[in-house]
Amino acid sequence: MNNSLKIYGFFGSLRLVLSLIYTKFYYPKAKLIRLPFDIRNKKYISIGRKFTTGFSCRIEAFPLNNESKFCISIGNNVQINDYVHITAMSNVVIGNNVLMASKIYISDCTHGLYSGGENDSSPSQSPIDRKYEVSEVIIEDNVWIGESVSILPGVRIGKGSIIGANSVVTKNIPENCIAVGVPAKIVKRYNSDSSRWEKEIKHN
Repeated sequence: MNNSLKIYGFFGSLRLVLSLIYTKFYYPKAKLIRLPFDIRNKKYISIGRKFTTGFSCRIEAFPLNNESKFCISIGNNVQINDYVHITAMSNVVIGNNVLMASKIYISDCTHGLYSGGENDSSPSQSPIDRKYEVSEVIIEDNVWIGESVSILPGVRIGKGSIIGANSVVTKNIPENCIAVGVPAKIVKRYNSDSSRWEKEIKHN
């Protein structure tokens, strides 16, 4: 407790104690859920063991057609930091041992269709009235996601990969890669033979 007082101060330590009580009462498998914590449609959200959050995280599920399955599944030993927002209408899966920094957005859905096809949404429609586009998001084990990253519908991030700060992930990232940028592109891959992260070679 004395160490917590040095780090967080009196009121910060008090909030930490209240968060711990809340965690053990409502989410006994979790390690620590810091308050405030906003969860919507909890029955459609599965949270694994040793889950840890920062402050002001928001996790919400709005299943299509009143489906009974989980829309969001979070594995074991997952840590997310402040202001992470995860939303799903169908399927967002987060594997084990995933680490997320702050201000991250993950979604399997968007307001409207913008693929260039016949069913594209019209800009004359109010965005709230446009048909949802839904495509699952999978984040595999041991992934590290940096500050202020957005992960958009239809993305799979492979095991052991790293997403650099401020990136927007619009396409799949293979396992054991480092990806950065808008949109996120692979800049390094892990070479298991040399045990080194090596720069991605660009082919003309």
